[in-house]
Amino acid sequence: MTRRFVTAISLVAALSSACVRRHNSSLSPAEARSALFAPSSSFWTTNAPHAFDARVETSKGTFTLSIERDWAPLGADRFYNLARAGFFDDSRFSRVVPHFIAQFGIPGDPAVGAIWQHRTFADDAVTHSNVRGTIAFAMTGPNTRTTQLYISLVDNSRLDAQGFAPIGRVIDGMAVVDSLYSGYGENSGGGVRAGKQAALFSGGNAYLDREYPKLDRLIHITVIDRK
Repeated sequence: MTRRFVTAISLVAALSSACVRRHNSSLSPAEARSALFAPSSSFWTTNAPHAFDARVETSKGTFTLSIERDWAPLGADRFYNLARAGFFDDSRFSRVVPHFIAQFGIPGDPAVGAIWQHRTFADDAVTHSNVRGTIAFAMTGPNTRTTQLYISLVDNSRLDAQGFAPIGRVIDGMAVVDSLYSGYGENSGGGVRAGKQAALFSGGNAYLDREYPKLDRLIHITVIDRK
């Protein structure tokens, strides 16, 4: 009886491990690049899991995001698909403003940036507040979200009324987020609303590394389905 029980437990563990591997499986480099250059592909219509984690590796360490689709379904879907396609990999935290936000989402490859810079999607209702540690898409007005996101370094609940809808929050490693280089402030990546990011999109990492060499890097995001 005991032997059968142990065998059953082992089988369940093996199946669970297999499921985790499937959820964590990533596209091949060729598949990911193909998806990034085909924004109208059915790949981008995939709904995110009800809840998932995103492990973010940076030049300062790793932090983990918990994304809840029911907070902001459209935003969660866009982030999920961008992450699994490797869109954010080898990019920079281009706008880190002390006592405000840490922003990322401009691709390092200008060719990818040219495709996604104006690829907007509709707004979500604001169901949760922009408190410290939450993550939301940046925007310039109604229905203008694209690929840039910010993490609130402080309580930014004043942004709620402007329509910024959090899609999740940092659940581990907030100290890493706090440590991201912020010495350039708005100079390196600000100006979303004023249209001052042209050089970042056209120059990509080459431009940012030349002009703002201390910016921290976003190395890779691993998506982990929790349910």
